[in-house]
Amino acid sequence: MEYIDQHRELVERCRKGERKAYLELYNLYSAAMYNVALRMTGLKHIAEDILQESFSDAFTSLHKFRNESTFGAWIKRIVVFKSYDYLNSKSSQFDFVEDNDFFEAKEQEPEFNEEEIALEVQKVKEAVKQLPDGSRTILNLYLFEGYDHGEIAKIMNISESTSKTQYMRAKRKVKELIENAGNYERQS
Repeated sequence: MEYIDQHRELVERCRKGERKAYLELYNLYSAAMYNVALRMTGLKHIAEDILQESFSDAFTSLHKFRNESTFGAWIKRIVVFKSYDYLNSKSSQFDFVEDNDFFEAKEQEPEFNEEEIALEVQKVKEAVKQLPDGSRTILNLYLFEGYDHGEIAKIMNISESTSKTQYMRAKRKVKELIENAGNYERQS
């Protein structure tokens, strides 16, 4: 199946070697791809390196891009895999949130109004940064990048069940960290 990509003409210009087209394509996607790498790695300088490597690989491999997805989806996959490779290289095994409690009751999603969301975004970002690499990666891939647990399992070479469990534990840990930060602020 071939997708209609709004930037297809720009990709074709890149294939022809037009320097301006490369810059335009980079400018269209670089901020979003940097954010993907930053969410996954939690480190600005690593996210910057991954961004540059990803675009370099994409531009040198444009002949392999077959329009089976959008260019944005294709470059995002490159960034996700490079981010995962970085995380995987820094330790032989990911660390995950430890939680030996069984999930007996279905966890309710927290309710926020728009003002509360605006006030809580930074707290959520800080809490996510505190998660172990493996849990943070699963949370980011599922929640922010839109991968399902089957895809995450393949990317990370884990079971789908592990992905689901770690996602639930990561959500619970983020909630706990935010609540503890709120308790600390009220005591100050």
